[in-house]
Amino acid sequence: MGDAATEKFPSGFAHYPLYFDIAAQRHLIEAVKAGVADAPFYQPVMPRTGTPLSVVMSNFGPLGWVTDKAQGYRYTSVHPKTHMPWPVLPQSLQDLWDDVSGYAAPPEACLINWYREDAKMGLHVDNDEHDVRAPVVSVSLGDPAMFRLGGPKRGGKTQGIKLFSGDVVVLGGEARQCYHGVSKVYYGQSALVPRGGRINLTMRRVNEIDRV
Repeated sequence: MGDAATEKFPSGFAHYPLYFDIAAQRHLIEAVKAGVADAPFYQPVMPRTGTPLSVVMSNFGPLGWVTDKAQGYRYTSVHPKTHMPWPVLPQSLQDLWDDVSGYAAPPEACLINWYREDAKMGLHVDNDEHDVRAPVVSVSLGDPAMFRLGGPKRGGKTQGIKLFSGDVVVLGGEARQCYHGVSKVYYGQSALVPRGGRINLTMRRVNEIDRV
């Protein structure tokens, strides 16, 4: 079950504190290291302006979320730099999806974000997917972070929840269409991530089931 403290958040939001124990967290970090050996982290940029994001990224799964100045936000089947397929989603993440998503089809993309010192993520809604009935399932590893969740309109009031390594967050239902982001990473508080920081793994379903 989600954390009882999430009752104040929009419907469909769930927080599973320490869903992954330390052994499972280390296993996931090893999976990330293996994945980015083939699909290395790269610096994405914003559409139109070309402004770099403060995080570096990679992906697991048949599809990966990317962004660049020319073509903007989208999903592709290959890494934008190597032009090779993304690495396969680790089984432990598939098992997590099956446990908490309540959705009949598997995730198609798992974005790997590495938050280094001073990195953050502005408020946004995940709306590049064709099927928003499927939730977003997110795993935190490494340094704690302040996650903020607002409403369906930009600029509204947000609520914060501090996420720790091993925590899982689900954005489904009403919460799926709410603005959310990461306002602060408490850099240096965990030794889990090699070279420091926070790894966030975000699974999404891109296509509707009847389109597969």
